[in-house]
Amino acid sequence: MASGRLQQLHDLGQSIWLDYVRRGMIASGELKRLMAEAAVTGVTSNPSIFEKAIDESTDYDAEIGAAGPGASVAEIYDQLTLADIGAAADVLRPAYDAAGGRDGFVSIEVSPELADDTEGTIAEATRIWRHLQRSNVLIKVPATAAGCPAVRRLIAAGISVNITLMFSLKHYDDVAEAYLSGLEERAAQGQPLKGVASVASFFVSRVDAKVDPKVPAELQGKVAVANARAAYARFRERFAGPRWDALQRRGAAVQRPLWASTSTKNPAYSDVLYVDELVGPDTVNTMPPQTLEAYRDHGKPAVRIQEPYQPVLNALKVDLTAVGEELQREGVQSFADAYHKVLASIEKKRAALVGGKS
Repeated sequence: MASGRLQQLHDLGQSIWLDYVRRGMIASGELKRLMAEAAVTGVTSNPSIFEKAIDESTDYDAEIGAAGPGASVAEIYDQLTLADIGAAADVLRPAYDAAGGRDGFVSIEVSPELADDTEGTIAEATRIWRHLQRSNVLIKVPATAAGCPAVRRLIAAGISVNITLMFSLKHYDDVAEAYLSGLEERAAQGQPLKGVASVASFFVSRVDAKVDPKVPAELQGKVAVANARAAYARFRERFAGPRWDALQRRGAAVQRPLWASTSTKNPAYSDVLYVDELVGPDTVNTMPPQTLEAYRDHGKPAVRIQEPYQPVLNALKVDLTAVGEELQREGVQSFADAYHKVLASIEKKRAALVGGKS
């Protein structure tokens, strides 16, 4: 049984998901151990995570070397990542069952090259969903102008979604509306809502990294938390009242806010700042391994998500909507760069492995 600070977070209503995956940690039992000892109940992935996992380990070399000469590097990447996500989902399945289908998820992202392509996103998400055939998988779709309509249609089709790259209240409103509208479309079709899941991944530390140089010292290190708390307040508003009640009666689950980018970028700040300050019910915090271990050592679990945030936002002279759009564009580009980098790494490894056999 898990104990300590991370278990306390779980008891306070916050799920802990690991923002990392690698084949070795699944095969060795490390993920299962983190579930038992650190209250981990989910896993998230993205091209940057897979780029590090494939480039910095030999876990994937055998499969890369065995790929047929006709396979493209994109097809090999697809094969590697789908295998990992399926295996992680199987390890997490007991957490999913224990939570009645409201936790125990693993996320996999559609190609970042589809961030501005609604139809392409829907097709790719549907392909991944059908291939994996696991109810505790979430397909990650960015909260772009093209991504949000895709989310609505995927939810209406019964495909569970993790909406990523959210940085502003505008992004939150767009994403919540896409989820609610998708549920309403599904209900109008006479389809069940139970079993359709979603989280709204709201990025935190990158906001401070972008805004700190533009604000006075007394606001530095505070804007990202205030921004996230404002999103949580909006979550409490959107998932209450007659519209939500009608969906909930039909079995719908709330779309929980997920705090992403929770590793501290500024060494002057606490390394658990973006965990400590955002603890609250119906939330998820996805932590990279170093943040997870830091919180196990010196986190201070207590519900703080509803502490005052408006004074910080009122004093702010920076347009957070514009900042959010800039950060989202940068995030899409960052994931696209990581995707291209991992493809190049696979190509290099394949050449070395195949050359070594000849």
